[in-house]
Amino acid sequence: MDDAAETFNPWTVVNLVFHHLAHQGLHPVLGEAGDPAVPATALLRSFGIEPGRNDEALTSATVQEELAEIRAKMLGER
Repeated sequence: MDDAAETFNPWTVVNLVFHHLAHQGLHPVLGEAGDPAVPATALLRSFGIEPGRNDEALTSATVQEELAEIRAKMLGER
């Protein structure tokens, strides 16, 4: 196993849980009971994953390609 610490964005956890709860017919709200990133951070750490940015090595090129496509469509940039 790689010695590099695994990281994951706590807001991704918040987003996932929020949408899952809504899909189950519940009515989650953000902000009324405090910052949801705090317990999401604790959850990640309890799984041995450090809160932080998602692994950009896997997503950065894809994200940049998608942004380039959007710019090309919306602004005519190449």
